[in-house]
Amino acid sequence: MTFTFRSVDPLKDGELLHSWVTHPKASFWMMQDAKPEDVERVYREIAADEHHHAYLGLHDGEPVFLMEKYDPAHRELVGLYEPRPGDVGMHFLVAPTDTPVHGFTRAVITAVMAHLFEDAAVRRVVVEPDVGNKAVHALNETVGFVPEREIQKPEKRALLSFCTRERFAAATGVAV
Repeated sequence: MTFTFRSVDPLKDGELLHSWVTHPKASFWMMQDAKPEDVERVYREIAADEHHHAYLGLHDGEPVFLMEKYDPAHRELVGLYEPRPGDVGMHFLVAPTDTPVHGFTRAVITAVMAHLFEDAAVRRVVVEPDVGNKAVHALNETVGFVPEREIQKPEKRALLSFCTRERFAAATGVAV
């Protein structure tokens, strides 16, 4: 499965993103009660932030997932772990669908990780999903993430996990 990436356009993509982040399956995104203007504002702030970027993942030209990358030395994890040079933080959300395709979410996270590792400066991907999000913990493991410890963020108890280039390649067979 082939995906392409493009930057989120907060004005153009706001309505679509609102439908995704407020969907019941996106409860761990913590935007269930957001209004369309809230979602647009969040993504305008991200678009203006040099340390945080949002992308839509496209399949056959259609948006099918959201990916955010951030610099954990400046966003999300400041003071919660010791960042290393080459660390990049990541979030992803697959669009809700009435017709799930077996293996699709795994293909998405594999594409997201390969995309992040295309940047030669990236040595390690950092994630901090909610400790209760068992499905994403299992999925993260399939692409090489290793949990380090639980951390307390302002909005949630999170499982801090890391994936190096080498672990990703070993877990997926994708050369990076």
